[in-house]
Amino acid sequence: MNKITVFENCNVATMVKDTTPYGLIENAKLVVSKGIILWVGAASKCPDEYRSIDSISLEDRLVTPSLIDCHTHIIFGGNRAKEFELRLQGACYEEIARQGGGILSTVTQTRQASFETLLQNALLRVDALMAEGVRAIEIKSGYGLSIADEIRMLEVAAEIEKQRDILVKKTWLAAHAVPPEYKRKTDAYIDEVVIEGLKQAHTKGLIDAVDGFCETIGFTPVQMKRIFDEAKSLGLPVKLHAEQLSDLKGALLVGEYNGLSADHLEYLQDEDVPNFAKNETVAVLLPGAFYTLKETKRPPISALRKHNVDMAVATDCNPGSSPLTSLLTAMNMACTFFDLTPEEALAGTTRNAAKALGIQGAFGKVATDMPTNLAVWNVSHPAELSYWIGSSPLYKTISPSDFS
Repeated sequence: MNKITVFENCNVATMVKDTTPYGLIENAKLVVSKGIILWVGAASKCPDEYRSIDSISLEDRLVTPSLIDCHTHIIFGGNRAKEFELRLQGACYEEIARQGGGILSTVTQTRQASFETLLQNALLRVDALMAEGVRAIEIKSGYGLSIADEIRMLEVAAEIEKQRDILVKKTWLAAHAVPPEYKRKTDAYIDEVVIEGLKQAHTKGLIDAVDGFCETIGFTPVQMKRIFDEAKSLGLPVKLHAEQLSDLKGALLVGEYNGLSADHLEYLQDEDVPNFAKNETVAVLLPGAFYTLKETKRPPISALRKHNVDMAVATDCNPGSSPLTSLLTAMNMACTFFDLTPEEALAGTTRNAAKALGIQGAFGKVATDMPTNLAVWNVSHPAELSYWIGSSPLYKTISPSDFS
C-alpha cells in the first residue's frame, strides 16, 4: 500500500470556485499520497479508511495553494536606482526612455554581465519570492535584444529551475524594445532578431510563451501580429504588455489570438471589456508598476469584474518600473490601489495566475487529484495574506518532492 500522509487541525482555502468565500474549509483534513491529494474536506467528513492513520497537526494554521508570480522580468544586469531619483525629480517614464534610459540602460548592463552574475543575482530575488510561498514563476527575456543575449537569459531561467524547487515558465520577450543598433529599423529588428531568435530558442526548448511590449514607445499592434503569427505557427501561446501607457487596443489583439494574458491594462477602456471578456484571456494586474511610476489611471476593475474576467496579480519584478520582490505586497497593493477584495487578490496569485501561465492542472487549487503544491501560513484566515505588510507569515511549503 502506498504511504499515506494525513494533515489535520488546519483551515484550507481551496480556491475552488463555489459559494463559499475562498472555498474555505474550516477544521479540515488533507490526505496525501505520493505528492497527490487523495481527499480534502472537513475533518468530520473524513472517510473511515483514513481516520485510523496517524495525522500531522498543522496547529490551526491556514493552508492555501502555493503562490504563483505570473509576470516577472527577474533576470537583469545592474539596477536603475538613478532613474528612480530622476522620477522623484519630475521626469516621467517615457522621457527617461527617450533619453536612452529605461529598458535600454538595463540592456547594456545585462549584455555586460556574465551568466553566473545574472544567475546569482536572480536567485536572490527568486529566494525572496519563495520565502513568501511562491512555487511557480514566469520569467521573461527582454533585456538582451540580440539573439544570443535573449537566449542566454532564458538559459539562466532554466538554470534557476534546476537550482530551486520552483516551476519556471519561460517567456520570449525580444519585442521589449528596439536596441541601438536597430534604431529606426524596427521591422528589420522584428525579422532578424525577434522572429529568427524565436525560432532558434524554440528549437532549444527554451520557450513556453511569447510576449511583447505593445505601446507608443514599443511595438505597434500590426508589428505584434507578425510576431504572434509566428508564435502560432510554432504552437506557442501568446501574452502581451497592453494598455499600460496608452490605448492601442493590445488587449483586444491578444484576445483575438486566445492569448494567455493581457498585462497592465491601466488604459483599457470600459467599452472594450465586453469584447475582451469573450475570450479566456486573463487580465494580469501589476500594482507595483502603478505604484512606482506614480500612475493615477487605474485598470477598469469594475468592468472586468462585471464581465467575469479572471484577474491575476503579479509583482512585475524589474529594475525600472517595479523593483518589487514581494508577491504578498503586490496583493496588498492590488487591494489598496485597485480595490480588489482579499479573496480576489488571493485568487489572483493562485487560481487565476495558474490560468495565466497555463498550469491549472498542477497549481492554483487545493483539490482531489491535484499535486501538493501548497503553502502553510501562520494565520487563521486568508484575508490576512493581503492585510499584513512587510513580513511573511509563511510557516512552510509542501511540494510533491517532499513525498518522493
